[in-house]
Amino acid sequence: MSADWFRRRFLPGGPLPAPRPPRPRASPVPYRRPRFLRGSGSSPGTADASCRPDARPVRSPVRGRALPWNAGYAEIINAEKSEFNEDQAACGKLCIRRFEFGVEEDQEWLTLCPEEFLTGHYWALFDGHGGPAAAILAANTLHSCLRRQLEAVVEGMVATQPPMHLSGHCIRPSDPQFVEEKGIRAEDLVVGALESAFQECDEVIGRELEASGQVGGCTALVAVTLQGKLYVANAGDSRAILVRRDEVRPLSSEFTPETERQRIQQLAFLYPELLAGEFTRLEFPRRLKGDDLGQKVLFRDHHMSGWSYKCVEQSDLKYPLIHGQGRQARLLGTLAVSRGLGDHQLKVLDTNIQLKPFLLSVPQVTVLDMDQLEPQEEDVVVMATDGLWDVLSNEQVARLVRSFLPGNREDPHRFSELAQMLIHSTQGKDDSPTQEGQVSYDDVSVFVIPLHNQGQGRSSH
Repeated sequence: MSADWFRRRFLPGGPLPAPRPPRPRASPVPYRRPRFLRGSGSSPGTADASCRPDARPVRSPVRGRALPWNAGYAEIINAEKSEFNEDQAACGKLCIRRFEFGVEEDQEWLTLCPEEFLTGHYWALFDGHGGPAAAILAANTLHSCLRRQLEAVVEGMVATQPPMHLSGHCIRPSDPQFVEEKGIRAEDLVVGALESAFQECDEVIGRELEASGQVGGCTALVAVTLQGKLYVANAGDSRAILVRRDEVRPLSSEFTPETERQRIQQLAFLYPELLAGEFTRLEFPRRLKGDDLGQKVLFRDHHMSGWSYKCVEQSDLKYPLIHGQGRQARLLGTLAVSRGLGDHQLKVLDTNIQLKPFLLSVPQVTVLDMDQLEPQEEDVVVMATDGLWDVLSNEQVARLVRSFLPGNREDPHRFSELAQMLIHSTQGKDDSPTQEGQVSYDDVSVFVIPLHNQGQGRSSH
């Protein structure tokens, strides 16, 4: 990404875009729940008068409705912040077609028959903010973006070594050696496809929300299985962990204003006009006041992981770029996450300062080789939105998993039952494992994905 492109795209004073013909106003994005929840027996979108978090039902797929890999799912709408669940979920099979190209330019002359598709599976959680619209669009769109991106590189995925060009012909004899020296593997193509799919989906959400006059954004947590590997892509503050008998392994990292402080500060350093003179990019241990002028205080800038001292100047009294700590930290006093999809129209209150330049749609991708892992019978991946992790640690979730699964091996619906139990454990019940009766007042959505005897080998069906 060039500096010129960034300036033209995001910064004030850049050239105006060429005029476009007016686009018909699209219909608003309709509220919906995941299709696999149909028939689950509750009434989505209805508001409860009670403020008790357990006043709203935990929803789960009906018995007999199998999700990919017999995965479990459950969700709950919490508190009274919204009558709608801003979380969304999606799952299904990915069928990756392989195209070969004819002599005529852009003519696809051969599509392999369905039994020769490369197949995988997909699970995704989207945590919306500013309304459910962005999360609904992401749930409807991201898997299609991912399929297109994978089809663009599928020849390289199935080749012994990824070719420089999908035709298999290289420009120079040295190119194959160059690819080998770079250490490019098939899994790198999948990682690149995930990164590109998130960006493509973000662009689609921006166009659709603008056309329908809606706003909002969402985090995105995606798990994909292909060719014996599990890929976990995360943009936001949801989380996925691997739970085994003797191991708890994080499969994602949360992206918040605090965890990405240096990246955000560096952007403000390179483009100070993004702050419009209203904010300071420097971090201080506390909000400075007028009587701090001239005093020596601790601070950090974008190039610093440690701390140093400086004398307080007038510009240091401006509102901090990142304000608050932990779950209360906010980017430009507005948003609690630093990566996600959407939020193209989001501005700081009562200003024209856009947040989007600071928000990345690119995910971090973790790769788990399941063939090398040799999963055991009760090994699972737990994916959940931040409402679960606000009150349960990785170790607490692992203890619940290990205590539940051994005694329920004969129940084909046990993974959804486990997802429900995890949600109930965030509701302040007497048997809750949370400390001091902590209660989650956020929407919570959970996938539990079993790994044993699932999708191993080069193609999953």
